[in-house]
Amino acid sequence: MRLTSVNVGTALRLGDLLTGICKQSYDGPIDVSTLGLVGDAVCDRQYHGGPDQAVYVYGGDDYAYWSEEHALDLDPGTFGDNLTVSELTSLSVCVGDRFLINDVVLEATAPRIPCATLGRRMDDPKFPVAFRKAQRSGFYCRVLKEGVVQAGSEVTHVPTTDPDSLSILDMFELYYEPNPSSERLRHALATPIAIRDRERLSERLDKLNA
Repeated sequence: MRLTSVNVGTALRLGDLLTGICKQSYDGPIDVSTLGLVGDAVCDRQYHGGPDQAVYVYGGDDYAYWSEEHALDLDPGTFGDNLTVSELTSLSVCVGDRFLINDVVLEATAPRIPCATLGRRMDDPKFPVAFRKAQRSGFYCRVLKEGVVQAGSEVTHVPTTDPDSLSILDMFELYYEPNPSSERLRHALATPIAIRDRERLSERLDKLNA
């Protein structure tokens, strides 16, 4: 696997919305801190950014899906991904999987859930529905070890050793499940998911047990 592109965004307006989703490839080395790529804009901090969603990764194989199945020729960073990785699909990733890039160590924490901002980015209000159906969500990561990344660097995928691991796809589907069982919620909560998801799922579990 290779780091095809490193993508950084500045705060721009899409209509009346200020967003950092519009990212451009960055050619040189760039620092990665526990809060993400240095200089990358995060505007909606209620849903984006923070230590558990510091870096958004999207696979080259997933971009190929959009080209082959939907005839969309998309540049790296189109979906707001910070890191675009060749020979990778989010369908093969589990919560807790780690990705090593130079000295940087990332840990997968959550799928990306499509929202209206993505529709504006694609100039198509129906695109979030297509993104949902495609199940090619990409995934957020926490930064376990800070360092420097650069396009072209080798990427090593280290799968979690948890025998009860939760796939990114399962986590993605759980978000849309109207009535998940307590067992399914507990399973997710037993994995190193992002704090926003942990709070949301814990609340759902508490309601089931009330």
